[in-house]
Amino acid sequence: MASPIDPAPDPGPPAAPPRRTRVVLAEVTRRRTGTEATRAELTQQTQVGEALVRGLVRAQLALALRLSLVVAVGLGGLPLLFAIAPETGAAKLFGVNLPWLLLGAAAFPFLVAVGWTYVHLAERNEQDFTDVVQRPER
Repeated sequence: MASPIDPAPDPGPPAAPPRRTRVVLAEVTRRRTGTEATRAELTQQTQVGEALVRGLVRAQLALALRLSLVVAVGLGGLPLLFAIAPETGAAKLFGVNLPWLLLGAAAFPFLVAVGWTYVHLAERNEQDFTDVVQRPER
């Protein structure tokens, strides 16, 4: 009879540890595409990435300056028009002086139209930038 204090029978030599398997993520091993390379240029702020962003900023600045000039000429030119042609400043439309109508009522829809145009063209600039970044390289 075996006593309860007796050790368990010897199972034999220890089993070999399982082999280690190296797991590599597919994204790390695959070759970068042109789009990923360009995105990397942007995120790592390399010279190419900086040039791309600088181009976008320059395009947005040029758009803002052009539309600012439109507003300056459109609204700033009205007092000049009234000074050069006093009969225009004295004209009445619907019983109200024309300068009051142009500067008081027509200026707001004009500014809204310029603002809408700016937003539309700025979004187009950004879409063009995105297209350049996502374009596959040849």
